[in-house]
Amino acid sequence: MEIKVITPEDLKEFRTQLLEDIRELLQHKEQPKKWLRSSEVRKLLNISAGSLQNLRINGTLHPVKLPGSNLWFYDAEEIYSLFEQES
Repeated sequence: MEIKVITPEDLKEFRTQLLEDIRELLQHKEQPKKWLRSSEVRKLLNISAGSLQNLRINGTLHPVKLPGSNLWFYDAEEIYSLFEQES
């Protein structure tokens, strides 16, 4: 059986490589979404489709509708600001 000795230099090299790998992972981290679909907003706010529609109608939320479709998109910052207002 072969015995391998780990030297302080080996540990330094391992540390350096580990830090480089972590930096690379953080740089490639997925950016937060700018726009959320209705289903994502309902899940985030834990509300029904009707409640989301009421927020749209009474002007609390200002979504954008894609022309020629039934898809509504909500600005993520506006949704997150609702959480801050409640605090």
